[in-house]
Parts: sequence; structure tokens; C-alpha cells
Amino acid sequence: MTISILLFLIGILGFVLNRKNIILMIISIEIMLLAVTLLIIISAYSFDDSVGQIYSIYIISIAGAESVIGLSTLVAYYRLRGTISLGWLKK
Repeated sequence: MTISILLFLIGILGFVLNRKNIILMIISIEIMLLAVTLLIIISAYSFDDSVGQIYSIYIISIAGAESVIGLSTLVAYYRLRGTISLGWLKK
């Protein structure tokens, strides 16, 4: 449980501190989703519940779809602008 909380906090810090790098923001969101998945799997195993394990598979598939959508958006943005730098975004 403490590992998943630690991973979630690392994901939040990565998202907040790296506002200019969109790739690191996507990776931070992935870390947060995987931390929640780990917590659900640990809880489902301790309560001997198969629904939690199925729910964690759904979360992993949603995280994969989110990565594909985010990276395809980055490719489209790169083709339009020529860079993926978010220098215009201020903290």
C-alpha cells in the first residue's frame, strides 16, 4: 500500500513540476494510473475478490488508450508547429 501511495505522489509531483514537458506529463499520468491499479490489485488479493482484479485490467487498458491518444496528439502537434515545446505555458 505504501508503494502505491509513493508512486501516486511521484506522479503528482512529476505532473506539477514538469508543466513545460508534455511527454513527462503523460508519463506522470501513467504512473498515477498504475499506482491506483496496484492498490486495487493488492486490495482485491487481500479480500479474495475477483471483481477488483477485473477492474484493474480495465484501468490498465484505459491507461494504454490514454497513452496512444496523447502520443498521437503530440505527433499531430509536432507536424503543425515543428516542435513539441510548451514554452508558451507559464507556471
